[in-house]
This record gives sequence, structure tokens and C-alpha cells, in this order.
Amino acid sequence: MRNFQFAGRSTVHAQNAMVASSHPQASLAAIEMLRAGGTAADAAIAASALLAVIEPQSTGIGGDCFALYQRGGQGPVVAYNGSGRAPQAAHCAWFVEQGIHAIPLTSPHAVTIPGAIDAWATILRDHGRFGLDKVLQPAIDAAEQGYVVAPRIAFDWALGFDKLRKGVNTARYLLPHGEAAVTGDVIRQPELAATLRLIAQHGPAGFYQGLVAEDMVATLRAIGGLHTLDDFAAHKTETTVPLSTNYKGFDVWQCPPNGPGVTMLVMLNVLSLHDLTQYAPLSAERFHLEAEASRIAFMMREQHIGDPGHVEIDLVRLLSREFAAEYGNKIRMDRMLELPHVSPPMHPSTVYLTVVDRDRNVCSFINSIAHSFGSAIMSNTTGVLLQNRGAGFRVEPGHPNCIAPRKRPLHTIIPSLATENGKARMAFGVMGGQYQPVGQVHVLTNMLDYGLDVQEAIDLPRGLHYEGIYQLEDGVPAETVQTLQQIGHHTASLTVPHGGGQAIWIDWDKGTLTGGSDPRKDGCALGY
Repeated sequence: MRNFQFAGRSTVHAQNAMVASSHPQASLAAIEMLRAGGTAADAAIAASALLAVIEPQSTGIGGDCFALYQRGGQGPVVAYNGSGRAPQAAHCAWFVEQGIHAIPLTSPHAVTIPGAIDAWATILRDHGRFGLDKVLQPAIDAAEQGYVVAPRIAFDWALGFDKLRKGVNTARYLLPHGEAAVTGDVIRQPELAATLRLIAQHGPAGFYQGLVAEDMVATLRAIGGLHTLDDFAAHKTETTVPLSTNYKGFDVWQCPPNGPGVTMLVMLNVLSLHDLTQYAPLSAERFHLEAEASRIAFMMREQHIGDPGHVEIDLVRLLSREFAAEYGNKIRMDRMLELPHVSPPMHPSTVYLTVVDRDRNVCSFINSIAHSFGSAIMSNTTGVLLQNRGAGFRVEPGHPNCIAPRKRPLHTIIPSLATENGKARMAFGVMGGQYQPVGQVHVLTNMLDYGLDVQEAIDLPRGLHYEGIYQLEDGVPAETVQTLQQIGHHTASLTVPHGGGQAIWIDWDKGTLTGGSDPRKDGCALGY
């Protein structure tokens, strides 16, 4: 009998296929795509496109995505980098001359070229049975006919009211009757539906060229942006080999930089130097080790990681056990490590979903417009809400993440996949800005070290050591908080939950799938 209790959902079980997403309507759309004969790729893109309409604070076609895909649940894992670049004119020297030393979150300079649409098309080309014309239909229907606002989305909408009120075109599109949408409201976005129809008909060219691209560029340039039509037309998705490390016999996979998945892998390497199982899952010792591992990993990330097309990154050294031991062996249980202060430039939100189909194709997928409601800049006539991912750049010459022409910023979004002896075991992800690598480690170690099932692992209370404060959810026991404070942690109680997660576990022996979805969001796992 475990020595902790918490209210949680049941796991979801199926034999044929499964999806877990942050909204029931998206999960259902994915299931319907699978039942129609689609693959995990078709279902994931259909769900992501629908979320780009019905969860506008977290995602949209004006954002980026990353994905991991494994055919048949075994063999090579493929990584897709659907992140966009800065404009060709975005020289660091220009920003310095303008007196801009950090990219403002709601300025046109925070808008990098949206990468999601081309990535969706690329993934469908490689792994789908359907085209954009079919998989975008649920999103088109929702934008045109309307969708009902879910509770967590309404909560975020209320928080974003002032931002939307002051944004470019956002009040017109996203503040019906001048107020934030509330639970149960029906929202229609015919302009976005028309844009999605153009993409369904013409593919990526319907977004990166022609009327839609012209409108996005005109909107941005009118408020001081450096973007050109050539910047949009030049965008391409990168297909890469993912990174991995081994933890407790499982190979854990992440997209390479400019994705930040290496952060999670370094955390695992540091924690592998310590035996978590000797501490209770909600103990101060467990939370302390997790915080120290995260502080080491974030220090590494901020010092070394950027766009590999612009900077040299020694990933072999950073992922080595020697690098982990250099700091991990210094961790003390009675005090905090003395480490340089790290202040990441952004703490955004996102959506994560995962799909496993009846052929055991596995897709781990994440899509985002960065901060809640992105840049709060909407294209004049197309209904496209543009991301503010470019605020993740540094304006600091010589820094690996310094802004530069056609450079991709250091991201925060990370899909993950765990394999055992080459076969997929779990596709998973945890949303929530800088919390994502910490959340993934928390969920994975909840399972591998503490024996929790996927839903229990997602439900368990969380903490994030960020900006010098250990932000702890209310479910963390009071005695744990008190002990952390005695060790030296500055803590804060967090009533707003840390992100949200989804996971699907594959049992090859039984031929079954087990799914979990985070109660911190509106979503669910569904299977058949």
C-alpha cells in the first residue's frame, strides 16, 4: 500500500488505438480520423489543427511545433523541427542600435515565421494516408460553425483579457462583446476558417505565399516588423535524428536543438547518480533532488544551447555521464548547490498530444504559440494569431541564443518518447513553459522509480524551481515544504497548476494501450 493519497482519474485502456490530448473534442477528432483509416500522423495533425482553433491561448497556425515519430513502434525514431526563424533583417546590431536589449513579448520582433503548417504537411507526407484537405476539416468546421469554450480555456482567457484588449486586432477577433469568453460561450472565427480552407486546398503555399502571407507581412510591417514575403516563402521544416539517454533501462528520446529537450536528458543523467527509490515520492528529499537536477540542466541550457545552424554545440559532452557527474556528485541533501543565477527569457504555454494507432505507429507531438495568446498580434484579415517565440532570443552578442538573421530561437516545447530494447513503451509530454523538462522527468520517474501508472504519475503534485523560487502546487505536503525551506529553498504556494500532461503506455505482451490525461487541463485520453 502506497503511503500517499490523491484524487485522480482512472487510466484509459484500449487494444486498437489511442489518443491523449488537452481537449475532449480534439481527442475525439483524432479517434474519428483513426477509425476512418488514418495513421497516428493523420490523427495527430487533425487534433493539433482543431486545438489551433479551440484552444487559442496555447496554440494556433501562427505557431511552431516539434514531433517524434516511430513507425510500428520499433526501429528508428524520427524528429521533426517545425520551428520558425527570425527575419533576414533581424541583426543583433540593429536591435542594439535601437536600444532594444530584450525582445518585448508583444512586439512584432517577437514574431518568428510560423513553422507549424509546413511541419504538419511534412509529417503527413512521410507518415500519413490523408492530406491536409481531410485532416483540417474538423478545425475548419469548428472555426466556421463555432466551438464551445471549455473551463480551463475560459480561465486562461480571463487572465489574458488585458493583453487581448491592448493587442493588434485581438479585441476584434477574441473579445466577443468586449469581454473575455467564459465557459459555455460559442466562438466563431470565419476568417480563420477561410484561411484554413486555403491551406487545405493549396497546402503550405496557401499559408507561406499568396494572400495569407501578404496579409501577415503587411500587419507586421505596419507596426515596425522586419518581416518580408521572402522570409515566409523560405521557411522549411527540418527532419533530424533525435537525442537520447538511458534511464532505468529505458532509452528516452528528445528533439535536438534548437529544441531544449537536452535539458530533460541532462536532468535524467544527474538523477541517475542518486537512488530516488529510497525517498517517498512526495518527500522533501525527492523534490530537492529534482530541483537541483533542474538547476544544473537549466544552467547548461542557457550557457550552451542555441540554433545549431549558427553555433557549435558539443552535445556528446553535454549528454555524457561525466558532465552529469561534474555537478551531480556535488549535490548535498542538507543544502543547495551554489550555481550561477539563470533567468530564462520566457515562460510560455502550449498543447501536447500523443497518438498510437492500430499498427503501433507512435506520434509524440507538441504545438505552441509561446506565451498565452502569443504576441497578441492578429493578422488583419486572416484570423491568424501570431506567436511570440522570438522573445526567447537574447540580444547579447556572442551568446549562443543571440538573435540573428534566419536564426531559430531556443525553444521550450519538447515531445518525448521512451523505448525499451528499441520498442516504443511510452509517448509522453508535459506542457507548461519552462516546466516542461521538469514535468517530463517528474512523470517518468513517478513511473519508473515509484511504480505509478500513467494517470497517477500525471496527477501527482508538482514543483518548479524557477527564478530562485521553488513554486510548489498546493498538493505538496506541508512538512515537505517546511523541510525544503530548512534546506535553503525559497518556496511559494502555487494555486495555478503547473502545465498539463498526456501519456500513452504500450504493453506489447498484452497487446494493449494505457492512456492518461492531465486534470489540470480540459482534456482526456480516448481509445477503441
